[in-house]
Amino acid sequence: MEKFEGYIFTALSSTNFLVSCLLFSKITREQKEPYMDELFHVPQAQKYCQGKFNEWDPMITTLPGLYLASVGVIKPVVWLANLTGNVVCSTAMLRFINLLFNCGILYLLYLIICKLHLKEKTRTASRRVLSALSLSTFPVLYFFSFLYYTDAGSTFFILYTYLMTLYGCHKASALLGVFAIFFRQTNIIWVVFCAGTVVANKMDETWRMEQLKKKDEKSPSQIPFSISGIKRVMRFLLEFLTTANHIKAVLLVVWPYVLVAVGFVTFVALNDGIVVGDRTSHEACLNLPQIFYFFSFALFFSIPTSVCYHSVIRFLQTLRKQPMLYLLITSFCMLLVWKFTFVHKFLLADNRHFPFYVWNRIFQRHEAVRYALVPAYVFAAWNFMDTLKSRSLFWSLAFLVCLLAATVPQMLLEFRYFIVPYLLYRLHMPLPSLTRLALEFLLYTAINAATLYIFINKTFQWPNNPAVQRFMW
Repeated sequence: MEKFEGYIFTALSSTNFLVSCLLFSKITREQKEPYMDELFHVPQAQKYCQGKFNEWDPMITTLPGLYLASVGVIKPVVWLANLTGNVVCSTAMLRFINLLFNCGILYLLYLIICKLHLKEKTRTASRRVLSALSLSTFPVLYFFSFLYYTDAGSTFFILYTYLMTLYGCHKASALLGVFAIFFRQTNIIWVVFCAGTVVANKMDETWRMEQLKKKDEKSPSQIPFSISGIKRVMRFLLEFLTTANHIKAVLLVVWPYVLVAVGFVTFVALNDGIVVGDRTSHEACLNLPQIFYFFSFALFFSIPTSVCYHSVIRFLQTLRKQPMLYLLITSFCMLLVWKFTFVHKFLLADNRHFPFYVWNRIFQRHEAVRYALVPAYVFAAWNFMDTLKSRSLFWSLAFLVCLLAATVPQMLLEFRYFIVPYLLYRLHMPLPSLTRLALEFLLYTAINAATLYIFINKTFQWPNNPAVQRFMW
């Protein structure tokens, strides 16, 4: 069975790469010149290709991981193939690096799924393969595999970091986390998440032992929603984090991640901030509704795998049992929307991005719309947590804390920032049925087809600007 699964995975991976190459060829022919952020990334990578490592475009806000990786791949190929001229570090060759990253992402997704769903190994070969293939075509990530952006490489190294954490290779995981940070500084959050999962496992073991001693039959994976249950958890967390033996046991495992965190804090102190280059467009703020946008985003893209008739019924039953609690939650969410909604100038001005139309056609229709959407946010959040209920309490806490840290400080509504947390969320769901996975794959394929068709064929021009503009994520 394992050998057959390997053959199937290899065949699908090859087919996926062939189709992606054909799409890449079409996109590159239609858009030969750098577009959008490529106007900064491509010239900078070409300087690195020429050995000009001391030249830097001040408009670039990320560390040079993408350019270093590109040079590291392209230079040996150029030397082996004896390539010269314009093809060396051309826009097309640089973009192709991200297509290679996408192939690596497919393989990493498959390995992570196999590790996370190990207990189901004998019955789920086809579901594991199809799940990995479907997630590798996740629309927002897949689109940027054809352009020279940081997303594919950033996602590749974060997934690789997490895979090494799952296998207990913490030194390798921390080193890969450094590579991920060089692609995007905010990846420090997901490196911390990897360390957090290790701490959560230690907490789970300790909690389980304590409950066994007390002959408590409650599973540590169940989140205690009662006041007394929350008090028990808070007391346990306080005791765990103030016990020398527990701290020592944790530090003996997570010290590589601690070194990365210390190094990152040092970088922030020396750099006087997390952003390099232009900081005016990347100011942090307390944009709390960002977490609502993420929950809505996750609900939309996971509809085939997370939502069904029974889940809706369970939500309605929960509403009926605890109406005052949900009324209080809804009111609190409305307060957050009222007081903490920030709108970035790019979101209002740049009509090439899909979020512009989401904001313009939905949120700006009327002032009341943003409040009318709050019940939908509540359902999306409930569905998010309900889907992850098989995960332990402490793992869920670590994930939610990192999710808040990754989304809330961002002023700009940018779907690319949701790629990593969404993939981690989707990977930790129970494996869906083949039918649900097929529906997910069809949904992603339809969105990808529509997105690429619009990008290629629905061009437009701005007044007083002859350059061709294209719609994109």
